Amino acid sequence: MNDALFEKAISAIDAANAVDPTLVPTPDGPRPKELVHAELMTAWVRRLRPDASEALLLAARAQHIRRWESPRSSFPEGRTGYLRWRTQLYRFHADTAAALLREAGYGEDVAGRVGALIRKELLGRDPDAQAIEDALCLVFLELQLGDVAGKMDREKLITVLRKTWTKMSPDARRLALELALPEAERELVAAALA
Repeated sequence: MNDALFEKAISAIDAANAVDPTLVPTPDGPRPKELVHAELMTAWVRRLRPDASEALLLAARAQHIRRWESPRSSFPEGRTGYLRWRTQLYRFHADTAAALLREAGYGEDVAGRVGALIRKELLGRDPDAQAIEDALCLVFLELQLGDVAGKMDREKLITVLRKTWTKMSPDARRLALELALPEAERELVAAALA
């Protein structure tokens, strides 16, 4: 790993996410949501895969890069609209990350690999893609579950949690059960797993 190149790319990704207008509470005060998300993704990938490659760490950091620029509300309601939005996001995140990586000095090999991981092209066949999926699920539980619980009826949320659980590896499930979630969120997870 070229540490200087890696740090330059991480700084560029963080700078792009630091202008997120949505702030989330943290122990250090309110911070940009996608910057927090990127930091958590990186931390979970490092925990899940201590041997994580440079491309895997870059993909984790850039997974939701500038996500607020393509809000869910810009697509039709329902499953079809959701799937179109998600597919467009994969391309947007991968293209945005690739441009920043090239600008930082990475070649097409790394930019392409990061893009493939962000687009989840190899999910089910690639341990790095599973690590990204696991980290996304863990960040959802850690950072977003409380917010989603306030917007979704209980039964639908339990269905979402069950689907989330099936996406996770056994290691990620173990880590999820160790999360220090608020009592209401722990109860929802328990109900989903019952």
